[in-house]
Amino acid sequence: MAIRLEKGQRINLEKDSGTKLTNFCVGCNWGAIETQEMKEVVVSEGFLGFGRKTEMRPVKKEIDVDVDLSCVMLDANGQLVDTLYSPMYKKEFFTSVGLPIGKDWSNDKSMFHTPDDIEGDKGGDDGLDNEIITVDLLKVNPQIEQIFFFLNIYSPKNIDFLQIPYAAIRMYEGTPTKVNSVFAKYDVAKTPQFAGTDALIMGKLYRRNGEWKFAAIGDAFKENNDLRQTVKRIINHYSK
Repeated sequence: MAIRLEKGQRINLEKDSGTKLTNFCVGCNWGAIETQEMKEVVVSEGFLGFGRKTEMRPVKKEIDVDVDLSCVMLDANGQLVDTLYSPMYKKEFFTSVGLPIGKDWSNDKSMFHTPDDIEGDKGGDDGLDNEIITVDLLKVNPQIEQIFFFLNIYSPKNIDFLQIPYAAIRMYEGTPTKVNSVFAKYDVAKTPQFAGTDALIMGKLYRRNGEWKFAAIGDAFKENNDLRQTVKRIINHYSK
């Protein structure tokens, strides 16, 4: 049974079989925001087009939501070793503040970022995650001691996590298109503490006595849709 993560919780990466979880996916799932707007609709065509009647009725509308799943990798001293976030960001967005640009693969090829999803699920939850980072802990650069995973709402502006349908993060065995076994899950949607926030530091993988473990952080902030601020926050305040 999947572990339901809570803020501050620490877990060993040990499966029910007793073996270690080393190759898995970290995925984020969310839906487009559903609203209603009043539109004029035809209620009767009348006879031969005469007497056509219309009225204003509420019509469902879906608003695209762009949430970005990212991670940063630090050494034992909290120094930045590598980053993994969407390559769809303009290079200048990061280089202007001295950060590496976005890319699909980590430098050591241990982690891969799937394509950027800028909409969210339309018409309900399809059961698959919208953005995924695949992880192979056996390939991680020995210099890396901490891997932080975080979310940022890129658009629309003035949307917070409380408004996004069924937003959640999970760790599972499988592929980006197939879930075999969910190891742990962290629910984001409808959590009151996330009201007014657009950035979430979900948690971190960290080495302890030669083994990888996971700590759920669950701290949310208002970053004004600026992923760079979250990266800086992690390096400056969460790296030790």
